[in-house]
Amino acid sequence: MTNKLALFDCDGTMVDSQANICASMDQAFQKHGLVPPDHHLVRRIVGLSLMEAVAQLFPEGDKKIVAAVTQSYKDGFSELRRAGGLHEPLYDGLIQTLEELDASGWVLGVATGKSDRGLSHVLETHGLSNRFVTLQTADRHPSKPHPAMVELAMAEAGAAPETTAMIGDTSFDMAMAVNARVRAVGVDWGYHDENELIEAGAEIVAANMADLNGILNQ
Repeated sequence: MTNKLALFDCDGTMVDSQANICASMDQAFQKHGLVPPDHHLVRRIVGLSLMEAVAQLFPEGDKKIVAAVTQSYKDGFSELRRAGGLHEPLYDGLIQTLEELDASGWVLGVATGKSDRGLSHVLETHGLSNRFVTLQTADRHPSKPHPAMVELAMAEAGAAPETTAMIGDTSFDMAMAVNARVRAVGVDWGYHDENELIEAGAEIVAANMADLNGILNQ
């Protein structure tokens, strides 16, 4: 029997983490005497693996400085976590949506540009650690939009492309879904706008969290 898999992005889809990401990126660039990138640009790279994100924000930098800024970001984010300063609130309605999908027979998973540690912190903070059967992060995969995260998630969940949906807020999520040949479902409360999601391959864009159950069960 093939399972139905609803695979969620994390940042910008399940939680709003932009304040932490922007603050940590500011600190990382400043540590190396660099001008921090505009926060609008920072929000646009959310979802990519960290090294790829820094490289896009600092295209003139060589590999050595990109790696150094990346490590400084990791260090700063870890310190923020240890100090209890992370603020990553759930988007309204997420818990109810997860419950509805579970009740209607969907297996749940996550595919995120976060690290294992970062995702674990989010799930533990919000009591979601037992909600998902497969967790895919940037620690073990190429950056989105490479399909590796989705492919391994399907294997772990016993799902197939025709029974899998990738739910996310960025064009990277939608392109990853297209590359993995699964349904691409966008959400408009995150970091890329509706037109970008559709251009990247979204078959539909949810305006509200409450719409997701109906969309996936169409």
